[in-house]
Formats: sequence, C-alpha cells, structure tokens
Amino acid sequence: MKIQANSDAKSYLAALPADRRSELETCRKVVLQNLDAEFEEGMQYGMIGYYVPHRVYPAGYHVDPKKPLPFAALAAQKHHLALYLNVVALSGDAEQAFRAQWAKSGKKLDLGKSCIRFKKAEDLALDVIGKTIRATSAKKFIAMYEASLGARAPRQKTKAKPAAAKSPKKRPAAAKPRAKKKA
Repeated sequence: MKIQANSDAKSYLAALPADRRSELETCRKVVLQNLDAEFEEGMQYGMIGYYVPHRVYPAGYHVDPKKPLPFAALAAQKHHLALYLNVVALSGDAEQAFRAQWAKSGKKLDLGKSCIRFKKAEDLALDVIGKTIRATSAKKFIAMYEASLGARAPRQKTKAKPAAAKSPKKRPAAAKPRAKKKA
C-alpha cells in the first residue's frame, strides 16, 4: 500500500483508513513508550521509521551511509500491517529470545526476517515488543549491528588482471555429440 506522506509519522497515519490508522497508532504508542532517547522517529523507505541518527552514529547505514541506521519501522502494506524490528534479525540469540517470549504470550507469531505481520494490534504480544525495544539501547543496537557486519565475509577487492598478449585464435576441434543421460 503506497502512502503519499513522506514528511512525518502523523501525515503517514492521517493518510490511512481509520481502522488501519488505529491499529498502527496502538503499535506506535508501544514503540515510542519503550524507545531509547537516542533513537529518532521519522520517515524512512516510505514507512514510519525509528533509527539511530547520524549525530549518534555518523557512519550511517552501510547500504546507504547517507541514511541513518534503521532500528524499527511501522508500515501499512497491501494485505497486512507490519512492524519491522531489526534487532530480531541481527542476532540469532535475539531472535530465539524474542520467539520464546512471544510463545509464552500464547499469540500466533507471523515473523519474517525482521517483519512481524499483523491485521490488528490485539494479534500482537505488545508487552514482548515493548520489552524487546526497551532492552535495546542505541549503543547496544550499534554494537549488534557492527558485530553482524563483521560476521559477514568482507568483499575482497580484486585487481584487474593485466591483459594477456593476444595470440591468434585457434579453431576448436569439432565437438562430438554428447550422449543423453538416462533418467
């Protein structure tokens, strides 16, 4: 669902139908009540974003260093509402702890890599979401983020091989027909 509101969270929410707005507002309230003061709310990637601003983490997001480091997001998608919690995706331990706490709530979890899909806020274990957000300061999130980058195999820059002296091309021998493999 494309929302034509890039300025702030309030205009994004105002552009939604009343029922979807109410559900996202409930979730937004939980996020804001539990968010570390170092994080900021704004628009990122066409969603309501919660991020580590450049004043706290000047390096920014490795995919696009001009953008601040994304922590969480809320969005109205075509067929569902979504809460993105990047902290859950950064660490297998964080994901396991999150899943275990959610299971205790008795609610069904529809979780992608970092995306929790839902139709109504009552489908969410809001206490688990709040606890997860509250437990993750910007400093802790940055450390987890940097550790996750370090765990990835770094791209190695390869030097271009010098062009070999061109030799006259030889005509390949006629290829023999291949036998078919038996199924």
